[in-house]
This record gives sequence, C-alpha cells and structure tokens, in this order.
Amino acid sequence: MFVDLLLAMLFSVVILPLTTGYCAYSHGRSFWLWFFLGCFLPIVSFFVLCALVYRQHADPGQRLVEEARAILAEAVEKELMKNEE
Repeated sequence: MFVDLLLAMLFSVVILPLTTGYCAYSHGRSFWLWFFLGCFLPIVSFFVLCALVYRQHADPGQRLVEEARAILAEAVEKELMKNEE
C-alpha cells in the first residue's frame, strides 16, 4: 500500500516537468534545462515555455526560416534519391 502511494506521488510530481521538457525538446530547446525548471517552478515554467513557443511561431521571419529549411531538406533528399539511382 505504501509503495503504491509513493509511486503515485512520484508520478504526479514528475509528470509536469517531463511534459515541459518534452515540449521544449520538440521545439529545439534543451530538455534537461526545462525539466529542472519544471521541477522547481512547475506551472510557471510550463506557461513561460508556451509563451516562448508561441512567440517563435508567431514571428514571420522565423516561419520563413522554417519553410526554407523544409524546402532545402526536401531538395537534398530528392538529390540523394536521384544519386542512388
């Protein structure tokens, strides 16, 4: 009974930092930095990360850079496929 309660508490304490770290990593930021920030400031760090990600996606220059990277990656992939044949 005690072990189950302990595991449930551990899971509830770690779920928000893990979510914050995963979101940060999926948007090109450091997982461990945001994980530890999520451990010390769980709710605040999550909302700060959401604001940073929103600001990054709302910036038209950043969107153009992401589109250019996608186009370049597609062109490189096509060139590699062409060279393999």
